[in-house]
Amino acid sequence: MTLSLILLAALAAGPQEPASPPPAPEQQQPSAQEVAPSKSTDGHIEAGLALFRKKRFVAARSHFEKAVEADPSSAAANFYLGYTIYKIAEPKRPFHPEKQKAAELFAKAYELDPAFKPVWTMRGSRGKRG
Repeated sequence: MTLSLILLAALAAGPQEPASPPPAPEQQQPSAQEVAPSKSTDGHIEAGLALFRKKRFVAARSHFEKAVEADPSSAAANFYLGYTIYKIAEPKRPFHPEKQKAAELFAKAYELDPAFKPVWTMRGSRGKRG
């Protein structure tokens, strides 16, 4: 009787798909700690800074967002994205949600690297004001 109840319960549950085997090691995604920061992070930061200097904040924001996407642990990417969002929202009311988002990104940047200092000049142009 007990066996028949178990069989009825199994049939009522419907067909079961076999458990898929774990992915092969080459198919597994590396953890965030195993992934080295992408070289595109620096490229997006530099492109964003060039646009920022030209006051093209919306275009700069796109590059900084891509830099954060490529390396979420980059203090520079988070800081510059936050500052660009702030510049876009600057003419808006004091407690605009975008200004809050900028403040969160500033806090994250300094949490990631308390000694972070923004650099506003291009690499290789030391001594020149940017």
